[in-house]
Amino acid sequence: MAIAQSKLTAQGQISVPAEVRRKLGLAPGSVIEWHEADGEFIVRRAGLVTSEDLHKAAFPDGPPARRTLEEIEAGIADYIKTRHARR
Repeated sequence: MAIAQSKLTAQGQISVPAEVRRKLGLAPGSVIEWHEADGEFIVRRAGLVTSEDLHKAAFPDGPPARRTLEEIEAGIADYIKTRHARR
């Protein structure tokens, strides 16, 4: 169910309904972003980043391979040796 509706003007402008402005915290001069995902358009206040956005940016090919505790500890030990090796 739609929260609200807007009508497009001849110049391609729309008005953001008051209820949507309140929910997004928009005021005069606020910037909104338009995103396309899976055939749908998403409108949000500029500058807002979701955890899903961060996850997609960090892992564009999907989640990393799972590691055992031993593999993680070995990787940390290797990093420390390399980082703190005498030169």
